[in-house]
Amino acid sequence: MRRYRLELVCESGADEAKETVLRNATDVTRLLAPLFAGADREKFVVVLLDAKHRPIGINTVSVGSLTASIVHPREVFKPAIAGNSAALLLAHNHPSGDPAPSAEDVELTKRLRDAGEFVGIRVLDHVILGNGRHYSFVDAGSW
Repeated sequence: MRRYRLELVCESGADEAKETVLRNATDVTRLLAPLFAGADREKFVVVLLDAKHRPIGINTVSVGSLTASIVHPREVFKPAIAGNSAALLLAHNHPSGDPAPSAEDVELTKRLRDAGEFVGIRVLDHVILGNGRHYSFVDAGSW
């Protein structure tokens, strides 16, 4: 029988984010904007948070095409569970520069919130970044 071991590996020194508390979508945008700078394709990331909403990790879930990125709850919650996250934030970019959510973004957000409720990891917001602007599902009252 095969035996497996799941291990988290730190790819960079993210100590600078340890003292950052993410209180709103502007904080999230400030933290993540460098990850999306110059991206010509959609990238979907999840920010893993501790109980005080400080980032403990950022995981790239998917890198897609100009207009789409395939995201499945399994890939979103795997690092959150392995990393003992208390909560998480979803984020992706729109290379078009318009951060308004598509119908697919709205449906995906609902699915991921439901999955989070099921596994006991609260999804706090989904932030879409584009051309120095952002869209927050919480700020828009869509939460």
